[in-house]
Amino acid sequence: MKLKLPQYNGKDNLVMAIVVPAFSFLFNIINFPQQYFSDVIHFVSFTLLSVFYFCIYFIICGGIAVFFKKAFPQEKDLFKRLLITIVIFLLTTSLFLYGILQTYEMIDWFKYRYNEHIFLWNYFGLGIINIFLIFFMEGIRRYNDWKENMQETEKLDAAYRQSRLNALKSQVNPHFLFNSLNSLSSLIQEDEEKAEVFLNEMSKVYRYMLRTDEETLVTLETELKFVKSYQHLLNARYGDALRLHADVSERQLTGLIAPLTLQVIIENSFTQNIVSRNAPLYITITSSNNGHLLVQNNVQLKSVTDVLDFEAGLDNLVKKYELMGAPLKVDDTQKDFRTISVPLFEKEEVEV
Repeated sequence: MKLKLPQYNGKDNLVMAIVVPAFSFLFNIINFPQQYFSDVIHFVSFTLLSVFYFCIYFIICGGIAVFFKKAFPQEKDLFKRLLITIVIFLLTTSLFLYGILQTYEMIDWFKYRYNEHIFLWNYFGLGIINIFLIFFMEGIRRYNDWKENMQETEKLDAAYRQSRLNALKSQVNPHFLFNSLNSLSSLIQEDEEKAEVFLNEMSKVYRYMLRTDEETLVTLETELKFVKSYQHLLNARYGDALRLHADVSERQLTGLIAPLTLQVIIENSFTQNIVSRNAPLYITITSSNNGHLLVQNNVQLKSVTDVLDFEAGLDNLVKKYELMGAPLKVDDTQKDFRTISVPLFEKEEVEV
């Protein structure tokens, strides 16, 4: 069984491996110069005993630091956490020093007698080093956090660009454009008024998709307006074979969502499933009790279908929400329908 020591910033073992031997050596030279170098036995004994004590001391201090880091995780509590940690460290230092010096005195052939003056000087020196190490370790931790946040930001940016690219590829490809223009051409011949409405909705769809490059999150109300226009284009092609209904609580409309989220989910649904008048595809968008958005569709999978690109689009969407810290959950456990739970962000969460 491997012993796992408390870690403050992931570099604790490295710091201990450097600091403990060096400080043990200096501690013995400063306090016991004659005894320390009197012979090999004294040198090894003093070194091993001091290294043992300082390792225990370092581990205890590390545990204390980790405890208060968990107790005060917020950035606003940084000063309070450091102040309490320093005070506890100084108290621990006094007990540690008293213990190691008393141990030295108990070993007769060390020829050491406890001296309060030596204790105070050691306490003062070790206290300063302790305070320095606290800020040094905090600096390493903050640097690691910054580095990790930068990596997460890069991953999120890559996932965002990929999901947007997949969405654009699926919409701005010749097939979709051809189908849209073909529907428009038919409507012009049949009903110019409907054709004008179709053209207006089509312009809204493309305008929204091009504008999403400037925004990481949009309100649910904005996304649903886009879905309404997008649905208009789909219904012009599929008619009653595709039935999409949204019933979302008014208080959720101000919630934030990644742009084109619903478009990716809807498109994934109708590319995987049969869509016909005899077997309509039903897609519903509703509110859940936990504040999430539920997108549900009946399952009637195509026997042969090439949906790899659209599956990749949904996978990228899932990864994107994971990086944003709010997982998007796909429930395929039911035989007759699939449910996707989409988390909504609050404005306060984004600002923090």
